[in-house]
Amino acid sequence: MKKILLLAILALGIGLQAFAQEDAIQRFFSKYMEDERFSRVYISPKMMQMAGGFLKNNAEGDKDAEQLGALIGKIKGIRILSSEEVNGKTLYTEAMSTLSRNRYEELMDVQDKGSSLKFMIREEGGLIKELTMISGDTKSFSLISMLGSFTYDDLNMLSEKTNIPGMEQYNKGSKGSKGPK
Repeated sequence: MKKILLLAILALGIGLQAFAQEDAIQRFFSKYMEDERFSRVYISPKMMQMAGGFLKNNAEGDKDAEQLGALIGKIKGIRILSSEEVNGKTLYTEAMSTLSRNRYEELMDVQDKGSSLKFMIREEGGLIKELTMISGDTKSFSLISMLGSFTYDDLNMLSEKTNIPGMEQYNKGSKGSKGPK
């Protein structure tokens, strides 16, 4: 009985830790939600599903458009928080401190003339569940979080064929160097 109780407590603790980490980015967004210095965008899963369906339905034999429509339908939401009126280096450091390094894997890190840009992913079961881009410099800050269920090839296609915020920076990085584990 003690072993079962101990296992139940351990499982609950692990579950709460995972929930708290997934909620970390949401808490960061919420902290600055009412701050007028920030632009905030949220694109719901339903909107992404509608956009993907529209693209697939209007592809008329265009294989790329069909694939892109199916891929966009995999996106479960996009959250964007940005400002050009803040010390982005401070916010970059704060945002990075909210992410647990054992849950997020770094894809790209660019440090250039006082600016920082980092792409990180959260993987589960061989699929990318979240792609996060955080950037900051002395005058601006951006955080973009894209939720879904993607492969690395999916992300490469999104970066090449869409104007989804943050994907142009992803496209400039070394995409293709990582593969499914």
